[in-house]
Amino acid sequence: MGREFRLGFVLSLLLLVLLDGCSGSYVGVCYGRNADDLPVPDKAAELVKLHNIKYVRIYDSNVQVLKAFANTGIELMIGVPNSDLLSFSQFQTNADTWLKNNILPYYPATKITYITVGAEVTESPGNVSALVVPAMKNVLTALKKAGLHKKIRVSSTHSLGVLSRSFPPSAAGAFNSSHAYFLKPLLEFLAENGSPFMINIYPYYAYRDSASNISLDYALFESSSEVIDPNTGLLYTNMFDAQIDALYYALMALNFKTIKVMVTETGWPSKGSPKETAATPDNAQTYNTNLIRHVINNTGTPAKTGEELDVYIFSLFNENRNRLESERNWGLFYPDQTSVYNLDFTGKGSVDVATGSNSTSSNGTNTWCIASNKSSEMDLQSYWTGLVVLEMWTVQLSSLASLVMSQIIWHLMLLMHLTATTNKMGLAEIACSFGGAGIRVDKDPSYDSCLYMTAGSNKTIASNTTAIASKSLSTRNDFPAWFSTFFLATFITVLLGVNHV
Repeated sequence: MGREFRLGFVLSLLLLVLLDGCSGSYVGVCYGRNADDLPVPDKAAELVKLHNIKYVRIYDSNVQVLKAFANTGIELMIGVPNSDLLSFSQFQTNADTWLKNNILPYYPATKITYITVGAEVTESPGNVSALVVPAMKNVLTALKKAGLHKKIRVSSTHSLGVLSRSFPPSAAGAFNSSHAYFLKPLLEFLAENGSPFMINIYPYYAYRDSASNISLDYALFESSSEVIDPNTGLLYTNMFDAQIDALYYALMALNFKTIKVMVTETGWPSKGSPKETAATPDNAQTYNTNLIRHVINNTGTPAKTGEELDVYIFSLFNENRNRLESERNWGLFYPDQTSVYNLDFTGKGSVDVATGSNSTSSNGTNTWCIASNKSSEMDLQSYWTGLVVLEMWTVQLSSLASLVMSQIIWHLMLLMHLTATTNKMGLAEIACSFGGAGIRVDKDPSYDSCLYMTAGSNKTIASNTTAIASKSLSTRNDFPAWFSTFFLATFITVLLGVNHV
């Protein structure tokens, strides 16, 4: 039993790390279609798949778009436009009919995960704010009738104008009193149904309208200096975090501490009017590249360190029907599907190669160390048990279910551990040998949201470690998640021991 107990202890420690695991924040793209020269939806879906974009927001429930994304695995956020709020809020049958005709024929082949009911209603002409919550309730009721209310969440998107102001975050964190009549029932709906508060955030506009007070670097995630919130002492190196924290403080002020925040639009234009000098391809690339890295690293914000924050970049294409020059040039792609600028959605290409990265270099080529398929299960178990204490925090597994598949476990764990260990030591072929248990490959073993960073400084690693620790503390204030995980691992250990008796 001694060997099995040691193995179980290792698994217990490993599972603590898995609380963060391969899940985490994601980056999606808004697929707006306010243009007359865009490719057909099928082509747009192919472009999205080609660039490994797994989350897309559209602003309606266009049938051709829903069909185009069928069987792609891409998660879709669809919308009920403001023009439909009146009919949806007045009669339940309208929401039922819409769901029956626009959603059910295409689900689940088209992976719809969110429905936004209304968009930035506080900014829209006409007083439609009061219609939002009744419409949301009717959409939710329709989903419940179809048995989909646990799989498709309902919310509504908002501009930053719902806040009275946005800096300093701790003091500015209050909702605009003129919107209180509809925000309170909205927040109650979100809290009751586990839906996120959806916000559209544009540091570009804040910089453009107040360039004398805000540095461009601060807006682009490039600032080397820090802005201090005088009330909390928290340090901000970018405007995005400050604006998000202002929203967090506003939610906390109304005692809605459990509602998650989701950014449903953000980005930077690549071209603008002659006065919009910051609207350039370089600045757009810088903002979105830094944004992706910031989100995928699960850094969180100063007030919510390690908090997951899902973000959608606006927009997939330049849209020529928008009124202003800058509004027509937020796209990542031109209508002919060529890139406006290069953007790596994995968040890896934006980081400079440095010592401590997860790739070794041989003659200038990145390589990774993985488990050899010729190694026996016992070989892999032996090497893993000896190495796990050396660098436990680098280990990630794709799912808890893998624990019952010992052959897969050891291959995955050794894959991840050897990758980090080999490269941290800065060694080459011999460092990946491990008695023949490891081999070097030149293909990145990353998959989905489990990323083996091809580069990263000690600062990046430290921030990720902090995120793991902070999330496990801030997620719940009641029964600690790590305790149940440890208990489960111990139980698995007992089973392993019984099987070997």
